[in-house]
Amino acid sequence: MLSSDHTILSSLLEALTQGEQPWLVTVTGTIGSSPRPVGSLVVFRADGSQIGSVSGGCVEEDLIEQLLAGAFHGPAVHFTEYGVSAEDNEKWGLPCGGRLELAIQQLDSEDTDWVAGARQAMVERRTVLRRVDCISGESLLSATDRFTTLEKNEECLAHCFGPRQRLLLVGAGQLAANLSTLALAMDYEVLLTDSREWALDQWQGPDIEKILGLPDDVVREYGSDELSAVITLSHDPRVDDMALMEALESAAWYVGALGSVRTTEKRIARLLKLGVEEKALARLHAPVGLSIGSKTTMEIAVSIMAQLTQLRRDKDRSNQTKRRAQ
Repeated sequence: MLSSDHTILSSLLEALTQGEQPWLVTVTGTIGSSPRPVGSLVVFRADGSQIGSVSGGCVEEDLIEQLLAGAFHGPAVHFTEYGVSAEDNEKWGLPCGGRLELAIQQLDSEDTDWVAGARQAMVERRTVLRRVDCISGESLLSATDRFTTLEKNEECLAHCFGPRQRLLLVGAGQLAANLSTLALAMDYEVLLTDSREWALDQWQGPDIEKILGLPDDVVREYGSDELSAVITLSHDPRVDDMALMEALESAAWYVGALGSVRTTEKRIARLLKLGVEEKALARLHAPVGLSIGSKTTMEIAVSIMAQLTQLRRDKDRSNQTKRRAQ
C-alpha cells in the first residue's frame, strides 16, 4: 500500500506528463485544533479531481471553486488562510478555534523533475528536501540526512519528502491483522514476518507485504533504520527473543513486545542472559501499548497505535524545541 504523499506525487507526475498544470496545496501552519497537520498535501487537477486532503471538508470545495475560476494562477507560491474568524470556523467546518494556513502553487512542465525525484526517493527510502522560491516558483531538490518539519518565510518554502514510518510485525495472527488495519489507516508502511509458512498462507488481515524468514534476519534487513518500529506478537519466546535481540541493538526508534507483566519479567531475564545490555533493554516497550484496560485484539491494537502516536508527537515537540534553541 502506497503512502498518501507517494500517491499525491504520482498524481502530480501523471498530470504534468499529460501537459496539465495542476495545483499543489500544502498546509504550512495551524493554530488550535486542526484536521490535518503541517506538511499535509492535496493536489487539484483541471478536471476538478483531488488527491489528498487539507481539511477533509468544505475548505477543499472552496479551493477547487477558486482555482477553476482562475485564482492562484501561475508559478508563484500564494498563501491563504481559513478559520480567521468564528464565522469562518463554522462555514468551513474547522474545529473550534482552528486556523489553517495554506500554500498554493500551480505547477507546470518545469516541475516534472523534482516531482519525479521526490517520488523516487520515497520508493528508495531516501529523504530529500524541496526548496521553492515563493516568488519565481522555482524548486530545488537536494538530499538530506534526516526528515525535518516544514519551514517557510516570505521568500522560501522548504518541505521534506521521504520514507514513511515502517511498522514491522513479528508473528501472524488476529492482533497483527487488527494492528495492520489501524496502522495502514494512519499511513504506516506495514510489513509482517513469520517463520511459519502456513501462518502467512492463512493470513486474514489486509493486503500487506508478508516475509517468510528467521525473525532476526528479517529485522536486520527490513526494520533496523530510525524510521522503523518493530513489535513482536508471536507468543513464542524462541521467535520473539531473536527478533528483539536484533531490534534492540538497531536504530529502530520503537521496539515493543506483547505479553503480560510476568511474561515481560521473564523475557527481560532471558535477554540479559543472552547478552543484551541493560541500556538496550531500557528501550523495550513491554507490555506493549498504553495501559487503557484493553482486552480484545482490536482494543490492544488501539493501545499500541496510541502509544506510537504519543511517542512520535513527543519526539516532534522535542526536536522543535531543540531547533528553536539553536
